[in-house]
Amino acid sequence: MKMPESMNTLIENAAEAFKVLLAEVPLIRLINLKIESPVGENYADFLVHLDVQNHPRTLVCEVKPNGQPRNVRSALHQLHNYSQHLGGETLPVLIAPYLSPESQKLCRESGAGYFDLHGNARIAFDGIFIERIVSGKPHAERRDLKSLFKPKSAQVLRVLLREPERPRRVAQLADEASVSIGHVSNVRSGLIAREWAQVSDEGLFLSDPDTLLDAWSAEYEPPVGKRTGFYTTLHGSAFEEAIRHALHVGPGQGQAVLASFSAAQWLAPYGRTGSQYFYADQEGQEKLKDCLRLTIASKGENVVVTLPKDKGLFNDTLSPAPGVVCTSAVQTYLDLTAAGERGQEAAEHLRRERLTWRK
Repeated sequence: MKMPESMNTLIENAAEAFKVLLAEVPLIRLINLKIESPVGENYADFLVHLDVQNHPRTLVCEVKPNGQPRNVRSALHQLHNYSQHLGGETLPVLIAPYLSPESQKLCRESGAGYFDLHGNARIAFDGIFIERIVSGKPHAERRDLKSLFKPKSAQVLRVLLREPERPRRVAQLADEASVSIGHVSNVRSGLIAREWAQVSDEGLFLSDPDTLLDAWSAEYEPPVGKRTGFYTTLHGSAFEEAIRHALHVGPGQGQAVLASFSAAQWLAPYGRTGSQYFYADQEGQEKLKDCLRLTIASKGENVVVTLPKDKGLFNDTLSPAPGVVCTSAVQTYLDLTAAGERGQEAAEHLRRERLTWRK
């Protein structure tokens, strides 16, 4: 079986980089590194024969082009089987362009070493211990993650996070999220590869919503859109009564919802802020201006309205009280995480109150 040229190149690059890593340890003497030819199921990509203070040791190395947890789990199974097949003093080592913390943990738990081309490594045997931790992610990994959290994909994620444990078919998800079946399939693949989701006979469900939300908040960027600062003289009960009129949805009346700190005040009150925040479309903004008696503020704004390009935000809302409409707990949490230190504190409070799931 002939491997694709790109895979051959990846294996060769991985072998050279791995030799450089081992050469940094004076106690290790490299006898040889042999790239294997695939024969049936019992093979690894290359074997590294070492001498450690007159003690022979073989590192059985498997290279994967994708280091997502699902691929790592199957590769570790293959590595351990082949190591047992070889016998003797062997150590399985998994190598990939990048291994996430979750993938690294799988390697440690299975007793395998690991090395990625981003620089992360952990190799332990015969009194030798090599460990490297490199911050950040390679560009390709960050690009893949960002694509998973782009607006259309985010519509799917927000639907799943409403009830993470409830299985849904692809067609059902596409309908609920108002996206194409193809788009749902792409999100599905990304979630399964990272082991954030699983598939049962009834459909797709989130198996690790907390890690998904952690990753999303780490990559989150506030919605793109026009932001306008206004000033209102209304406050207290008069302001609350006015927003109930402003947020009422009727034919041709547009859309407007409380967002960020203002949404959190209804979902999980933490501390009042001096400004009120809304997402709206153009018609919704006009209704806000009328009901809240808004005037353009060159300074001293106390109402901020954003007209997001992502209209999917309006598909995932809550009504915590009669006449009150706000962004969902997930969207509110994400917006708060991007709102400075005070926002981070409010986000963690909201998460404790509204975003805990059964393990």
